[in-house]
Amino acid sequence: MTQPIEIVATVLFAVAVLHTFSVPVFARLAHRNGPHAGVWHLLSEVEAVFGVWAFVLIVAMAAMQGSEAAVRYMDTRNFTEPLFVFVIMVVASSRPILELVNMLVRALARLLPLRRELATFFVVMSVVPLGGSFVTEPAAMTLAALLLRDGYFRVHGHAGFKYLALGVLFVNVSIGGVLTSYAAPPVLMVASTFGWDTAFMATHFGWRAALAVCLNAGVLTLLCRQALLASSQASGGSAASEVEHARPAVPGVVIFVHVLFLVGVVLTAHHPAVFLGLLMMFIGFAEAYKRHQNRLLIKEGLMVGFFLAGLVVLGGLQKWWLQDLLGGLQPAVLFWGATALTAITDNAALTYLGSLVEGTSEAWRYMLVAGAVTGGGLTVIANAPNPAGFALLKNHFPDGSISSGKLFLAALVPTLVAAGMFLLPT
Repeated sequence: MTQPIEIVATVLFAVAVLHTFSVPVFARLAHRNGPHAGVWHLLSEVEAVFGVWAFVLIVAMAAMQGSEAAVRYMDTRNFTEPLFVFVIMVVASSRPILELVNMLVRALARLLPLRRELATFFVVMSVVPLGGSFVTEPAAMTLAALLLRDGYFRVHGHAGFKYLALGVLFVNVSIGGVLTSYAAPPVLMVASTFGWDTAFMATHFGWRAALAVCLNAGVLTLLCRQALLASSQASGGSAASEVEHARPAVPGVVIFVHVLFLVGVVLTAHHPAVFLGLLMMFIGFAEAYKRHQNRLLIKEGLMVGFFLAGLVVLGGLQKWWLQDLLGGLQPAVLFWGATALTAITDNAALTYLGSLVEGTSEAWRYMLVAGAVTGGGLTVIANAPNPAGFALLKNHFPDGSISSGKLFLAALVPTLVAAGMFLLPT
C-alpha cells in the first residue's frame, strides 16, 4: 500500500523537475537586481534545485513520521555516486590533466583530413565521450566541457551553436560509457545482477554507441563549421585553456602524479573512504605545486554533488510507481518508455529499479538499459554527469543560465540517432 510520505515525495519530485525547467525565469529576475535578487539567484542555480527540495522532503518526513524516521531514512541512502562525481570533477579538471588531454586531442586531430579547428572539435565531441568508458562518464564530461568552454564557448553569442553542442555532448557522454561494464552509472547498477561483463557490453552495446557518437559529432561539426571557425578564432584558435599560452608547460612528472591520482580515484569509485582520502592527498600535492595549477573546481564540484545527493534523497521514494510501471511493459515499449522516463528521473535509478523486477527476459533487460542511456542527454537530471557539464558551461549562455526546454530540443535529434543504433537488429 502506498504510504502518504511516498505521495508527498513524488509531488516534491515533480515540483523539482518543473523547477529545473523554470530556471531561466528566475535567472532573468535575478539580473534585474531587485530587493530579492539574491533569492532569485539561488532559485536559478540548477545545482541547488534537488538539494533544496530534498531538504523540504526531510522536513516533511520529520513532521509526518518523526525526526528519528527522517534520520533513519537519510542513513539508508547511498551517497557514493554524488561523492565520487565531486571528487572526479576536482581531479579531472586540474590543469595538468587538462594539458595532457589537450595534447592527446591535438595529436588525434592532426590525423584527420580536416581543418585543425574542425578536427579538434570532432575529437572533443567523439573520442572524449567514448573515453568515458575507461575513465568514467563524470570524468569524460568534465574534460569535454572544459575543452568546449576554453576552445569554443567563450565567444559572446552563438547561442544556437552552444545549445546544439551541449545537447550532443550530453547524449554522447551518456551512450559513450557503455563500452565497459563499470563506467556508466546506469550500467553499473545492473551489471552484477544481470551478469554483464565488459565483453558483453562491448559486443551488445559498445559498437552501436561508438557509431552513434561519431555520427552525432560528425553531423554537428559539419552543420556548425562556420560557428566553430569563428569561435575558435576568437578563443585563440585552440581548445587549450586560456592560461596555456601565458604560462610554462606543466612538467611531465607533475602530470604523471596527477594521472596516478585520477586512476586511483577511478579504481576506488565504490569506496568513498578511499577516494576521499585520495582527494585530500591530491589537494595537498596541488598546493605544493601551486604554480602549475589553475583554481581547483571545489565549489563547482560540491554544488554538483549537492544536486545529485538531492536526487538520491527524492528518488529513493519513487519506487512505488516506477517499478510497477517498468515491469508491466513489453521490451519494445520498454525502450521508449525508459528513454522518456529518463528525462524526468536519473537513469541509474531507473535501471536499478528495473533490476529488481523478477522474471525478466534478456531482451527486456537490454531494452531497459539501452533506453536509459539513450535518454540520458535530454535533461540535466537524466544522467549523473550532466550537472557537471551544466555547471561548467552555464555562464557562457544568455543570462548565465541554460534553458531546459532548449536543451531538450537540442538533444532530441542526437537521442533519436542513438535510439536508431540501439534498435538495430543483432
